Amino acid sequence: MTQPFELPHFYMPYPARLNPHLEEARAHSTDWAREMGMLEGSGIWTQADLEAHDYGLLCGYTHPDCDGPALSLITDWYVWVFFFDDHFLDMYKRTQDRAAGKAHLDRLPLFMPLDPATPVPEPQNPVEAGLADLWARTVPSMSVDWRRRFSVATENLLNESMWELSNINEGRIANPVEYIEMRRKVGGAPWSAGLVEYATAEVPAVVSGSRPLRVLMETFADAVHLRNDLFSYQREVEDEGENSNGVLVLETFFDCTTQEAADAVNDILTSRLHQFEHTALTEVPALAAEKGLTPGQATAIAAYTKGLQDWQSGGHEWHLRSSRYMNKGAVPTSPWQQLTGPGTSAADVGALLAAAAAERLRAYTHVPFQQVGPSLLPDFHMPYEVELNPHLDAARPRLTAWMHGTGMLSEGVWDEDRLAASDLVLCAAGLDPDAGPRELDLSARWLAWGTYADDYYPLCFGARRDLAGARLATARLSACMPLADEPVPVPATGMERGLVDLWARTTPGMGPEDRLALRQSVDRMTESWLWEMSNQLQHRIPDPVDYLEMRRSTFGSDLTLSLARRGHGPVIPPEVYRSGPVRSLENAAIDYGMLVNDVFSYQKEIQYDGELHNAVLVVQNFFGVDYPTALHVVHDLMTQRMQQFEHVVASELPVVYDDFELPAEAREAMDAYVRDLQNWMAGILNWHQHVDRYKADHLARRAHGFVPDRPPLAPVLPVG
Repeated sequence: MTQPFELPHFYMPYPARLNPHLEEARAHSTDWAREMGMLEGSGIWTQADLEAHDYGLLCGYTHPDCDGPALSLITDWYVWVFFFDDHFLDMYKRTQDRAAGKAHLDRLPLFMPLDPATPVPEPQNPVEAGLADLWARTVPSMSVDWRRRFSVATENLLNESMWELSNINEGRIANPVEYIEMRRKVGGAPWSAGLVEYATAEVPAVVSGSRPLRVLMETFADAVHLRNDLFSYQREVEDEGENSNGVLVLETFFDCTTQEAADAVNDILTSRLHQFEHTALTEVPALAAEKGLTPGQATAIAAYTKGLQDWQSGGHEWHLRSSRYMNKGAVPTSPWQQLTGPGTSAADVGALLAAAAAERLRAYTHVPFQQVGPSLLPDFHMPYEVELNPHLDAARPRLTAWMHGTGMLSEGVWDEDRLAASDLVLCAAGLDPDAGPRELDLSARWLAWGTYADDYYPLCFGARRDLAGARLATARLSACMPLADEPVPVPATGMERGLVDLWARTTPGMGPEDRLALRQSVDRMTESWLWEMSNQLQHRIPDPVDYLEMRRSTFGSDLTLSLARRGHGPVIPPEVYRSGPVRSLENAAIDYGMLVNDVFSYQKEIQYDGELHNAVLVVQNFFGVDYPTALHVVHDLMTQRMQQFEHVVASELPVVYDDFELPAEAREAMDAYVRDLQNWMAGILNWHQHVDRYKADHLARRAHGFVPDRPPLAPVLPVG
């Protein structure tokens, strides 16, 4: 069979190594699969199928250093997960039997209790039998923190198969951002990262949820999945009729040839590996110092990081050899595999790595403060009408008075003119059209505080390259939001006075969990500004995927959602908010709003602020295209995110309502929450279209030419 495209040249600078216990694992996994009922009689596999796939070789390459029993157990896990995938395809995807597929998936978490002493049901099929056996053999040697994380990754891997099935039923191909997010869940690489911990060292619980560890896992996952998409395109798309493949997603999004899409997928794969290396070498050491990790904890993270690296190179080697994939014409990728003859020169290595080095260097070569002219504005797709709060005009002077009272108009960052140019009351009036005067004031003050602080950080800290000062300010802001009776620092800046006041006005009557969620949402926003500052100090344009995901935090989206959810009370169960469709709905809305901001603020950020964090610039840099072309890509993505929002509302939320058996009151509350998100998107666009903050004449008149004084800040003392 002719291959649909020529496999690209992969970036893989690490050697693949083979575990010496390979044959032991092969023999064990074959016996185990037969014992679990996965071979003859299953209707899915025979022993010949299992031997051809050679999961023992996969695990031998991806876990080269663990002992024999550990490799056998890990190989059993991979036999199970691939059997699950093929079983689900044959039983539910090909038949498009969603109800039976959901019933099958709903039982599987019962076989993964956090307490190993908890009894599990009697297995009814090989998938259940295999999971029950593997869980009982694995969890006794791992912590409760690991068990919780691994069980969530396993459930995500299983449950999001329904997302794939729904898309197949509808003939729907995901947009690129949606695909990357969902592929992490259904593709299983976060699950694989959990087994890397089992084989190497467990990540310390104190940092397991931190950005650097999350990025290590996510970049690992994205690279694994995108590589698999390239090798499996022919089998998945041409043979099985799958929609969930990165090559097909980009082929559809860019309306390009399959070869062009494959090359673009490989570029993203390379960028994700560069991000992995960047995080491992810069962010992880800083995290260890910041958290005061012990040498043993730091060593555990290093072993885990190396384990992920081994998985990348070993997984690639397995794809080159497995009969499961399209690998004709694939070339070795590592320098030591290429240099085969006498007289090979160092120039060969240089030529081999030149392309990857050029891609990495490109992120550091942008010339700031370029003249770009007024921001180009496309025809925005907005299916929802904006509605403005009737208390808008009366709220404007109240916000001005509040800003003066906090001191935020007397620190050299903003004055009344800048406040008027931003007109945050107009934004709040579109976001909360039905709010009363007090609620509108509170919403406008939160927006004004966040926008002011977003301007304050780069101007007051970034211009001085004062990352330490920014970290101190961030810690003090967090301390301004007590969860109980903790001491609050005496406010030293307008930002701190504003946040203390907002916290006091917002949190009365909130329970501990809601207070914590609100504080965490503010913390994520302020800490994301430190990420921006770090990139500015390195003069590094971020990786596209990392940018889009961090932009949600820098834009304050978590804070917006936290405040929006607060209005609907406990009538909506937390598990509904955590469901895949609702998170997809929220992320689509957030991405639309933040991309609108990037389009309008392009001239402000590129020409006047010297910024590196703008989606249009990120696309320009990554694809090497001009401003109008990059804007076209961003506009297409924005439009598809809005269309995804509409799709979730029309097709996926009704299923969520039924799956969770929501009563009428909860369904009405969810419908109201959807309207809130619709108002949010319409209000955000309307605000950008009317305020002076991003207009060329205002920018020319009010560009900053000075750095304001920074007040002395005392460190926050630990409580207790």
